[in-house]
Amino acid sequence: MKTASWRDNRVFAVALVSLGFIVIWYLGAIFLNGQQLVSQYERRHQDWDASKVVAEALSMRRPVLPTPDQVVVELNQSVFHEAITSKRSLVFHTGITLSSTLLGFVLGAALGILLAIGIVHNRTLESSLMPWIITSQTIPILAIAPMVIVVLGSLNFTGLVPKSLISMYLSFFPVTISMVKGLRSADRLHMELLHTYSATTRQVLWKLRWPASLPFLFAGLKVAIAASLVGAIVGELPTGAQGGLGARLLSGSYYGQMVQIWAALVMAALLGALLVVLVGMGEKWVLKRMGTRTELGAAA
Repeated sequence: MKTASWRDNRVFAVALVSLGFIVIWYLGAIFLNGQQLVSQYERRHQDWDASKVVAEALSMRRPVLPTPDQVVVELNQSVFHEAITSKRSLVFHTGITLSSTLLGFVLGAALGILLAIGIVHNRTLESSLMPWIITSQTIPILAIAPMVIVVLGSLNFTGLVPKSLISMYLSFFPVTISMVKGLRSADRLHMELLHTYSATTRQVLWKLRWPASLPFLFAGLKVAIAASLVGAIVGELPTGAQGGLGARLLSGSYYGQMVQIWAALVMAALLGALLVVLVGMGEKWVLKRMGTRTELGAAA
């Protein structure tokens, strides 16, 4: 058995890409912050050189683009050195966004699965619903979110519900599409065998279509959980909410706190990655319990 070379090592590949990303980030901070500093020097008729610009560009209090170390310091302060109940704590804001994300994800997944089952078993639903399902995703979420907030607010629905509905709107689509493909991926010979046994539509669904669709379902759920997080954050922007990562982004933009904005963005990215990993762990557990192959291509 051949030993994998260092170029084939996954950890090395991830570390190399991460290092390249950090280097580019620092260079971008020097360039963008440096331009602002040079403009200030010229307006004040101050002398400057490249070393002075680079040094100050990497340590500005209100940078155009904060450096990675500034973001890490802000994350450390707002996560580990603030009380969880404090509005300065990113853990507090992350918890609010997470609740909307999970509720919207559950609603979106349930809606997507029900729509897929209906589409697969009814050609009329397929021809009537599928175009609208696809068209719904062409409307910018930033245009829909304020309307949803205003309409539901007039009906006295505020807080968690409007944000969850926006998350549901973004998350149901990948689940619907993947489940339609998955429910139709059942082996034709197995379908014919069940028909010879006079199996009902429900029996075919639960004994053949549903197990065959699970790899496709979890592929859609991974996309849906990330989309649900985006929907929750977008839903917090037009509400003027006092909590949530979206509110943190909004307050940072009001006061020009770019470090705060980037810390919230990094926290959102970490939360999204964690949620996708958890869905992947759930996929492995479910497929192992059902004896289904985990490879999507093998299932197809």
